[in-house]
Amino acid sequence: MLDHLSFESPKPKVIAGAKHDWELVIGMEVHAQVASKAKLFSGASTQFGAEPNSNVSFVDAAMPGMLPVINEFCVEQAVRTGLGLKAEINLVSAFDRKNYFYPDLPQGYQISQLYHPIVGEGEVIVDMEPGIARRVRIERIHIEQDAGKSIHDMDPAMSFVDLNRTGVALMEIVSRPDIRGPEEAAAYVVKLRQILRYLGTCDGNMQNGNLRADVNVSVCRPGQYEKYQETQDFSHLGTRCEIKNMNSMRFIQMAIDYEARRQIGILESGGQIDQETRLYDPDKNETRSMRSKEEAHDYRYFPCPDLLPLEIEQAWVDDIKASLPELPDEKKARFVKDFGLSEYDADVLTADTANAEYFEKVVDACGDGKLAANWVINELFGRLKKEDHDITDSPVSPAQLAGIIALIKADEISGKIAKDLFEIVYTEGGDPAEIVEARGMKQVTDTGAIEAAVDEIIAANPDQVEKAKQNPKLAGWFVGQVMKATGGKANPKAVNELVAKKLNG
Repeated sequence: MLDHLSFESPKPKVIAGAKHDWELVIGMEVHAQVASKAKLFSGASTQFGAEPNSNVSFVDAAMPGMLPVINEFCVEQAVRTGLGLKAEINLVSAFDRKNYFYPDLPQGYQISQLYHPIVGEGEVIVDMEPGIARRVRIERIHIEQDAGKSIHDMDPAMSFVDLNRTGVALMEIVSRPDIRGPEEAAAYVVKLRQILRYLGTCDGNMQNGNLRADVNVSVCRPGQYEKYQETQDFSHLGTRCEIKNMNSMRFIQMAIDYEARRQIGILESGGQIDQETRLYDPDKNETRSMRSKEEAHDYRYFPCPDLLPLEIEQAWVDDIKASLPELPDEKKARFVKDFGLSEYDADVLTADTANAEYFEKVVDACGDGKLAANWVINELFGRLKKEDHDITDSPVSPAQLAGIIALIKADEISGKIAKDLFEIVYTEGGDPAEIVEARGMKQVTDTGAIEAAVDEIIAANPDQVEKAKQNPKLAGWFVGQVMKATGGKANPKAVNELVAKKLNG
């Protein structure tokens, strides 16, 4: 299904330091909130924007004696995500307690998976340019509960805690250090979010915090990454620093670039990099230290005594796999193959499920994939973008757009008239065919009437005729005058043929 793609080895971003060249190495841990109405271990709502501390059960608040109960749907969503990333599904997984203190973590620990995650190795195919892709390996996906939210800007002397997010199910999607530059990192998150949205397992809303990335950045001298690939010895990659909670593609790129240059400056001055967690300040465009990076033993992981190991059946996994939708790469390949679209057009149309669904409805109604793609991308998407809307806000339905295209194919309207018609349908609505009939917008196909208009323009402009005979490119002037004289209703093909015949006759 991916035969149209050419896979390239990662091309590292090379940064020239004062003394040496350096290469970037990036791994990512993406936290994706599971699309579920209830939390991972309680029945409390996951509704965003609810009153603070209104979606909190006794389990979420860690009241004494309250025990977690696994939400089967959240497990199903994690399995669905793993299958969508072509990953291994572990039929036996287990939950651990990750112990640390934070004001918005009522239990004093997070229920997570460390030693036995539910999803094993998979991959994400990252589109770098039309026809060129890179493969980023997924190491694991585990499910865990989210913490609450501390609010520090409501009072100068106090902080507040909102526990609505506490216990919400997260999927932590951990990549290998296969990403080699800021642009590739952003492209990876874009592609991962697209897949999650197609699967319906996460809405990918970064503004609401439903998708956020921790970015691990290190720098190494040229040739060290190749040694890592041969030996799988991470020491070749340099000491990494983690930039926490990134929720913007642009900020991800800016933070990586800053952090890489910071590390290079330290190394070239004879210092060493401390493994730590850092935060990115977009206002100052810099990262700053948050805390020293903990290792697994610092969290005192141990098996969660309140939850038995999670055992699932292969038949259940197979049923989930059978229900998977057509994913972006497969849909894009089909659009290229079946409709003859360019890689770029297919990429735009499959960017999200709503775009693709709209386009296919237009094609089903008009039967012309290339023409439909041209009108959907250039006219409709262009207009929607100008007004800061998306396809779900479109005032033009697929049936209406298909109606405009059908009139073009039937030679009842010209391309110019079609654009005028599109404007009417976009602003006023209505059936395209009825509008054309009622407003007299039909294309003039009577060659006699067109020829009369051509003869009139030629007779009135003898000097221009002589110039056109010397330079055939000037024939376009006559075509424009005829179209103007007929109010744009003359069939352009017929006009061009008659003008050429008259000038050369």
